[in-house]
Amino acid sequence: MEFRTIVDIPKPDFEIGPCDEVLFVGSCFADAIGRRFCEEAFPTTVNPYGTMYNPVSVLHTIERCEAAPNVAFLTLGTNHVYRLKETGEIVDNCAKRPAALFQEEQLSVSACADALQKAIGILQQRNAAVKVVLTVSPIRYRKYGYHESQLSKATLLLAIDKVLEESSKTSYFPAYEIVMDELRDYRFYAADMLHPSEQAADYIWERLVDAYFSAEAKAFLQEWRPLRQALAHRPFDPDSADYKALIVQTMLKVDALRERFPKLVVPSRYELHH
Repeated sequence: MEFRTIVDIPKPDFEIGPCDEVLFVGSCFADAIGRRFCEEAFPTTVNPYGTMYNPVSVLHTIERCEAAPNVAFLTLGTNHVYRLKETGEIVDNCAKRPAALFQEEQLSVSACADALQKAIGILQQRNAAVKVVLTVSPIRYRKYGYHESQLSKATLLLAIDKVLEESSKTSYFPAYEIVMDELRDYRFYAADMLHPSEQAADYIWERLVDAYFSAEAKAFLQEWRPLRQALAHRPFDPDSADYKALIVQTMLKVDALRERFPKLVVPSRYELHH
């Protein structure tokens, strides 16, 4: 008997290679998965102007930053936006200004799709070979009410479907469906009962790697893992000869791996340990 509904992930028509340059823009779910890529030594940029929740704010980040990545993940959280009454501009952050200065609106399916298509177009102008992965954050928005949150997610999903029909080298990764349909238990949520737990994030990462990473990228992860674990080790005595020898040997192996993958980036928090 099968006691889970496993979400099928269609194989995309592209693969993520070892140490591909990756850009993440979007909700806090983009932050969480982006950190995984950083930990795995990929050259990764995550929300360079802060967390963005709606498609227009995602577009604003793409317009502002100069990144030309091999892979871009655009993660949508909501279709709700805040427009500054004085200028009519959709703002990315209210910057703690009085609520009376803003008007809350909901973007239509077409408006969401249009913002995404513009963002993808800019990325393709910078790098014609860029691969774009669209996702919807599985985090529900309590402040809207759960029914309204579902309507918001539905709008985003419909917009993504529209974009996929018109954009090449663009794929949808079903993170939302994995949490809603596979991980239907509160043990997969953090203490607030809204955000996915570390265990859920680990599972989503495994599904992403399995579906999107090339055989070479998967092999790279296997080689990098023991080095990452060694660098993350916190010794009882950091000045001991044994620990210093371990770090020297580890860094020699990192340098050898970097010769094969020049874009490998050792996470800065590991650099501090030696």
